[in-house]
This record gives sequence, structure tokens and C-alpha cells, in this order.
Amino acid sequence: MSGPSQETLRDKVALVAGATRGAGRGIAVELGAAGATVYVTGRSTRERRSEYDRPETIEDTADLVTAAGGRGIAVPTDHLVPAEVETLVARIADEQGRLDVLVNDIWGAEKLFEWDTPLWEHDLDNGRRMLRLAVETHAITSHHALPLLLRTPGGLVVEMTDGTAEYNRDTYRVSFFYDIAKASVLRMAFALGHELGPRGATAVALTPGWMRSEIMLEAFGVTEENWHDAEEREPHFAISETPYYVGRAVAALAADPGRARWNGQSLSSGQLAQVYGFTDRDGSRPDAWRYMVEVQDKGGPADVTGYR
Repeated sequence: MSGPSQETLRDKVALVAGATRGAGRGIAVELGAAGATVYVTGRSTRERRSEYDRPETIEDTADLVTAAGGRGIAVPTDHLVPAEVETLVARIADEQGRLDVLVNDIWGAEKLFEWDTPLWEHDLDNGRRMLRLAVETHAITSHHALPLLLRTPGGLVVEMTDGTAEYNRDTYRVSFFYDIAKASVLRMAFALGHELGPRGATAVALTPGWMRSEIMLEAFGVTEENWHDAEEREPHFAISETPYYVGRAVAALAADPGRARWNGQSLSSGQLAQVYGFTDRDGSRPDAWRYMVEVQDKGGPADVTGYR
């Protein structure tokens, strides 16, 4: 199967916080493809760009959600501003009376981290900003949104990060600030699992693999149509996946009445594809984190046989 059917989430309401581009956009669209009403938030709109200064907007994401079969609603929101988040949640409560899925995908720090740069050499302001964007935004959003989510039994919270708990435990990730940011989000899901589980809701941490986001494709000088050309520069890019793959992972979790079994755990798109049977848009099932451990990190030649 490609993903959950169009009617699976027809009566469900989701908030994808940080849905302008990348995983957030892919998740919002796939929730829409399953029939959900999806509120998409971010700071980049058709009227005003964030400091990213990129062309993607939340209105574009909302249109894609609607085109996929759901209902997309764009709400400009800075998730570092509690009053804006409070107003957002009040609007969802007023318009829908419920919230079934909360996806905390706020990040916005690609331009802030410095690869393989030790703490004392890393720009301190950029590092502090990264932690605020990656950690504080998630806490603010959950603080305001969870009371609404808990009104209806069976709610799902997805904390988006980079790397599984197992992989990040044993692997230094990019820099001090990046490592701490991604580890913190993993721990958020663990903590929320303890707080939400007894109250009838489920929290998980979820990571895509090597994701072909708009920014990643641009960095390699390719498009989604010719992405294989990037393998000439980086052969391991062969394991990469679209943002819609992790989107289908979220849609599958949201549609699973037994999702409580995952409560508090760290999950990946490739792992859940094996469980739920969905595929990426090309029909494959890339398992990037297993590939990275067993092939890439061991210095093996790029060979995705058995991994997608």
C-alpha cells in the first residue's frame, strides 16, 4: 500500500506546527490525503518571509493538503510567542471543538548550526537560538495544545527530530548545539508519554531518514525529478526519501487504533513502513537508519540492496 486510505482520518483534526516545508509539509499533505482537517503553521507566508528568506509558504502547504483530499487551514504563527500559540489553539477549539493529532515539527535552524565545530568555537548566539527554536517552541506548543487534545480520548502527539534514540545515544550529531537539540526532542516524547499515557493519549518521537527536503535538493543542485544525479557527488544519497514518506508514517500512526503500544518510544519512517506497509512515492521502503549503521557508518560502499 502507498499510505492510509482517503477516508481513514475524515473526522480527525490535526495541527502540524512547522509545516512550511520539509517534513512538516509532507506530514500535513499525507494527513490531508487520509481525509483530515489540518491546521498548518509557520512564519513564512505569501505576505511575509521568515529569516530563511525561502519561497515556500504555509498557504502553499494548506493548498496541497486540500488538493490531496483533506482540508488545509494556514495560520501564521511564531511558536516562540506563547500568546500566538494560545490564540491558534483557541481558534482550533472554536472552529473544530477538538484536536486529535499534534505534530511538533518546528525547527528552522538549518542556517544556525556549524558542522563539526566545538562548543567554544561555535557562534554562541546561533547556538542559543537553535535551542530556542528546537526545544522551547515544542514546549510552548504542547503546553497550550495538549488540554484541547486531551478532550477527546486517543489523541496522538508526534515530536519530530533527527535520529533515533538508539542512534543518537551512540553517535555525535553535527555539533554540541545540534546534538543537544535533537536529543532534547527525543526526551520530550519520552516525558510526554509518561504524562499522556495514563490520560488516554500517545506521544512518540519520529525521525525521517535522509530526507529530500527542498533545502536538501537545492544543496545538491537537483530536483525531485532528477535526484539520483546527486549520487555522483554523494553515493549514499541513494538511501534518501521524500518528505511524504515520514508523512505516511504519521498518517499510519494516527489511523492505528492500537498506537498506544508505541507510547514514549523513538520511531523512524523506515521502521514504521515495515510495520504498516506503506511506501514512499516511488513504491520503495527506504530504511535509512539501519543502512547508516550497517553500511554508511562502517565505511562500506553505497549499496541500498535490501535497504529500500
